[in-house]
Formats: sequence, structure tokens, C-alpha cells
Amino acid sequence: MIECSVCHSKIASPNSKSVYRAYDRHRNHVSSKTRFLNVLLVGGDCVLVGLQPILVYMSKVDGGFNFSPISVNFLTEVAKVIFAIVMLLFQARHKKVGEKSLLSISTLVQAARNNLLLAVPALLYAINNYLKFIMQLYFNPATVKMLSNLKVLVIAILLKMIMKRRFSIIQWEALALLLIGISINQLWSSPEGTTSFGLPVAAGAYLYTIIFVTVPSLASVFNEYAMKSQFETSIYHQNLFLYGYGAMFNFLAILGTAIFKGPSSLDILQGHSKATMFLICNNAAQGILSSFFFKYADTILKKYSSTIATIFTGIASAVLFGHTLTINFVLGISVVIISMHQFFSALSKVKDEQQGGSFEMVDSQDSRRSKDASFLNMTAGANEDASHRVNEEEKRPLLPV
Repeated sequence: MIECSVCHSKIASPNSKSVYRAYDRHRNHVSSKTRFLNVLLVGGDCVLVGLQPILVYMSKVDGGFNFSPISVNFLTEVAKVIFAIVMLLFQARHKKVGEKSLLSISTLVQAARNNLLLAVPALLYAINNYLKFIMQLYFNPATVKMLSNLKVLVIAILLKMIMKRRFSIIQWEALALLLIGISINQLWSSPEGTTSFGLPVAAGAYLYTIIFVTVPSLASVFNEYAMKSQFETSIYHQNLFLYGYGAMFNFLAILGTAIFKGPSSLDILQGHSKATMFLICNNAAQGILSSFFFKYADTILKKYSSTIATIFTGIASAVLFGHTLTINFVLGISVVIISMHQFFSALSKVKDEQQGGSFEMVDSQDSRRSKDASFLNMTAGANEDASHRVNEEEKRPLLPV
């Protein structure tokens, strides 16, 4: 139960199923302008996600990094916090008369209380952002992008378990096709004869792959649930807290590194280059776009849009770094594209639409019953008036002719 801070009335707290149904109703009533903005989000996300592994690869020197990956993550979170503050200032200047300022102390405190759950995905994202750099030591950019698409299957399972999402059989088959396409591409991904941290590359690569897939999947599902469960809260308030938590966790990691490696590691700008600066800006923009996906769109759509970036990443890495586009990559991409078409086709959504239609049918039947009841009441009232008038006329004495 949730108690109102003003009137102290108690209401039931939103569960995962109610959050999902509320989002479903919101999704069914989107305008053409909103759909166009979603297309722009997908296009921007494809470019930014496609550039991310390329910029990480360009930042490597002799197969390693001269900078601390944690410092890149910290600066990225700081950039996103600055963006959220700027947008809140912009909205505060253009608020309507009588509206409460988004930057007032009471508004910020209330929003912070309602969005404490955002600390969970912030911690998971801090871990995942570090893993992105580790994965680059094992795989080339195109393969890293393909491996990240494994998150789609894990996210679908977590959405079903945590948010009670429903997927049709065709959509599960599409996700299986996605897994097959990624596996085809992964056959040529692991470099041979290299080791890291004393582990053979096969063991190290697969260990990091499991963590690399599981951690961000949990972060995405918790992030979507946290944002949609507080749908009335401004997205810039939620971004401020999410990125603020992320900056705090990365700063704690920097302090922990300084304890083991010495005070020199506190220099967060050490070893950075133009490529890392572009990487920070790209990661910040990518994170901001992701928040709009989680708030107004869908986690599955976000991951599939990232899948499209695989093509861009593969072609760009082949042009810039001379990586060969093998037949495995071409076949894997082909299967992934078929999976995307199958998952979002009208045929795969028949079951969901029928289920949604059953809810709408119940609502329409309830409204029809209420209308019929009101009509019967009106008819009964009219009959009572008519019978009352007849009785009055019968009681009235007859006048002589």
C-alpha cells in the first residue's frame, strides 16, 4: 500500500502486471507524431550503438588501454547528469502559471523517494560499462556487437518473469532465430593463442560473455520497470537520479582503484585522447536515448534497434580496420534480419491483440451494460410517469357534458 503525503489516503502499490498493462494502453494510443519520434530514436540509437565498439577499438594502444575505463564511465555519467540538469532548467523556465517548479526542493525530494529503485540499474550499468572495455580485449567490434544481442533473449525471459510480459509462440521462435544468427557469427570470433589474467582465452572469453549478457539484461528490465512504474515523474528527474547514482558508483570505484594502485590513478584524464573524448560523448548520448526507450517505448525494441547497428559496425570495422566480413557474418546477419521481421510482424502479434481485445471487449461490454441499464431506467421512469398520469386522470371527477 502507498500512502499519499497530502491527504494520507492509501492506494494499492502498482505491481508488475499493472505496470505492463498501463504501458500497453499507452502504446495502443500513440499518435503518428510519436511513432515518427520513435523512428528517429531507433535511427539515432543505431548510429550511436554502432559507433561505440569502433571508438573503443580506436582507443586501444598495443592491444590495451592507456586510460582507466572507469574514468571514461565516470565522465560519461557526469555528462549525462549535466544534460539532465540543463533540460530541467529549460523546463523550469517554460513552466505554466500555477505549475510547481521541477527544481523545487519538495519536488526533488518527492521524486527522489519515488525513484529509489533506479539505484539498482545504475549499479548494474556501472559494472556493464566496465565489461564493455574488457570484451574488446577478446573480440573485434563486430563480434562484440553480435554478442551483446544475446541480451535480447535474456531480457525476454526476465520481462516474462518480472513484468509478466506476454510473448506469442512466433515471437519466441524469432528470439530463437536471433540466438542462432548470433551463434553462426560467433564461430569465428575467438582469437587463438592469447591469454588474460592467467586464464585461457576460451574460458576467459566465455566467462565475461555470460556476465556481459546477464548484468545489462537485469539492468534494462529493472530500469524499464522503475521508469514505467513512476510514469508521471519527469524523465529528466529520473535521468538525474539514475545518472547521479551511476556517477557515484563509478567514483567509488575510482577511489577503490586508488587504494590498490596509488594516488596516481585519481587523475581521471590520464591517458585520454580525442578518440576517448568522442567515446564519452557517444556513450552519454546513447544512454540518454536509452532512457527514452525505457520510458516511452520498449526494451525489446531497444535491443533490436541495437541489433541493426551490427551491420553498420561490421561494415565500418571492415573499412577502417581491415576486418574481414566472412560468410559466417553474412549468414548470421541474414538470420538476425529474418528474426527481427518475424518478431515485429503482424502475424506474431495476433495473440497479444486478441488478449488485448478481450480486455477491451470486457470494457465495451461493461459500458454497453451500463448504457442498457440507464436506458431501462429511463424507460421504467417514463412508464411510471405515464401510469401515474393515467391514475390521476381516473381519479379526476367527470364533468357533466
